[in-house]
Amino acid sequence: MPEHKILVIDDEKLLRWSLRQNLEKEGFTVTDADRGMTGLTAYRDELPDLTLLDINLPDISGVSVLEGIKETNPDALVVMITAFGDIKTAVKTIKMGAYDFLEKPFSMDKLKILIGKALETARLKREVSQFREQISSKYGFENMVGESKQMNDICELLRKIARSDATTVLINGESGTGKDVTAKIIHYQSQRGNQPFMEINCTALPETLIESELFGHEKGAFTDAKTSKKGLFELADSGSIFLDEIGDLRATTQAKLLRVIENKTFKRVGGVKDITVNVRVITATNKNLEEEVKNGNFREDLYYRLKIIPVLLPPLRTRGDDVLVLARHFIHEFNVEFRKHTKGLTPEAEKCFMNYRWPGNVRELKNVIERTMLLESVEYIEPCHLPSELISAEQQPTLARPDEAGIRLPPQGLDIEEVERELIKQAMDMTDGNQTRAARLLSLSRDAFRYRMQKFGFLEK
Repeated sequence: MPEHKILVIDDEKLLRWSLRQNLEKEGFTVTDADRGMTGLTAYRDELPDLTLLDINLPDISGVSVLEGIKETNPDALVVMITAFGDIKTAVKTIKMGAYDFLEKPFSMDKLKILIGKALETARLKREVSQFREQISSKYGFENMVGESKQMNDICELLRKIARSDATTVLINGESGTGKDVTAKIIHYQSQRGNQPFMEINCTALPETLIESELFGHEKGAFTDAKTSKKGLFELADSGSIFLDEIGDLRATTQAKLLRVIENKTFKRVGGVKDITVNVRVITATNKNLEEEVKNGNFREDLYYRLKIIPVLLPPLRTRGDDVLVLARHFIHEFNVEFRKHTKGLTPEAEKCFMNYRWPGNVRELKNVIERTMLLESVEYIEPCHLPSELISAEQQPTLARPDEAGIRLPPQGLDIEEVERELIKQAMDMTDGNQTRAARLLSLSRDAFRYRMQKFGFLEK
């Protein structure tokens, strides 16, 4: 057992001596006091890891000493020592924050077990507190990296949302714009930050499982339901639940979600009992939900209930110099993680970054920096260190010279979106669906090609 400080406050000299002898043999550092006031002074001077406190003291009561200790340190570990007949008072001290109590006479073995449990509880509490502080720091407003007006406005909006009692938030943005990070910032910077944050990708599970994951199920509700299970809404009670890709949620689950939001109640799958929860529902999508409503794919009433507070994350290509701000941020981050000393980008590499369209947005930029710094140990990142799509001669938002690959250009007068869609289709037809070869025909990276396939509905998410 590691060395800890223990303070003994008791007016019985023999008991203090016995406790000191036995506890010091176990490796503890022991301080003692025979009065309540001197014990309280000793606590403030020593700040021990645990205090053994007698309820009956000659000057002031142990209850008063406990109050003074808790004023000094609300998390103080105090074990009360009580004589026979003082159980009622001992129970009162538990309600005041004492860890536990021992009734005289007690065995030293029992005391050692109790001390061990108390110190282990304190250790776990400290670890949880440190973990929460790390999470809160990781998902602070400063992690919305960017200096553009767009990002400053979004940060201000997120601060208002975090301070508010809003129970629904809808985050919209292209893939890779940071919707998941935004959701966590809203949660961890709010009053719910110390409560659970549960998340699920609505496309990750089939319809048959998504309801069970969200709302839980009762034993025997379906073939494999051998025991009852709490769903994410129950587990997130008093906290937040993040539903990513909400636009892909099926109609039946949409109806149940609407009920939870409006009534704060739901039933487990196979259950008959209403379960009440207090949860902030944060949703995200890269789809145009208004169009999904018009097309009959998304409930209109749910859409308007979700978008009470909408957050629109801009694509990286519209954020100007934020591209370089983010690049510097990730270089610093990976310098720490990989123990490297890269100072930044050369002017030529910066030009590549600024000219590129970043179809994968912030996620793609981070991946580029990570891959480059894994493979290279250089003072400055140059164009030769970057992926080919960033250094190609033509960094244009439209597709590059497809006629050279034998692809027919659509007639003039078509909308640019229709042109892109037609060229993607032709490239896939010519390569029998091979995405890598099709991307090469259009001088695109595979990621950029897949982004356009998804954009035009050729690729399911």
